[in-house]
Amino acid sequence: MFRSSTFKAINIKEKFKLFDDHWSPKVIGELNGQQVKIAKVKGEFVWHDHKGEDELFYIIKGTLKIAFRDKTVELKEGEMLIVPKGVEHKPVAEEEVWLMLLEPANIKHTGDVKHELTVEECEWLNG
Repeated sequence: MFRSSTFKAINIKEKFKLFDDHWSPKVIGELNGQQVKIAKVKGEFVWHDHKGEDELFYIIKGTLKIAFRDKTVELKEGEMLIVPKGVEHKPVAEEEVWLMLLEPANIKHTGDVKHELTVEECEWLNG
C-alpha cells in the first residue's frame, strides 16, 4: 500500500540534467504496464516499427521530425504524436531535442531492427 507522504513530484527538466547521451531513453516512471521515458536525441535514428505496440512522442524542447514512408510530421515543443503499432518510422533531430515517450514496458527500442543505436534495456533515473 502506498502512503501519500511517499509521493514526490518529478521535475522533468531536472531529470534531463542527469545525462548527456543521445538516443538512449531513460525511464522516469511506470504506470499500468507503460513506461514514461525521457531522451535527448540528435541526428537520425533508424527506420523501425513496433509490431504490437503504439508509441507516444511528446516534445519538451526543440523540433523533431518523424519520417514515415509517405510523409514527414514535424513536432515542436508542447506537441505530441502517437505512432500506431506496425507503422514504420524514423525520428530525425537536426538540433538536440528533449522528448518524453510513453510506451509499453516490454517494447523493443528499435523494434526487430538491430542497430548500433539499439538499447536493450533502458536505464532508470532515480536521482
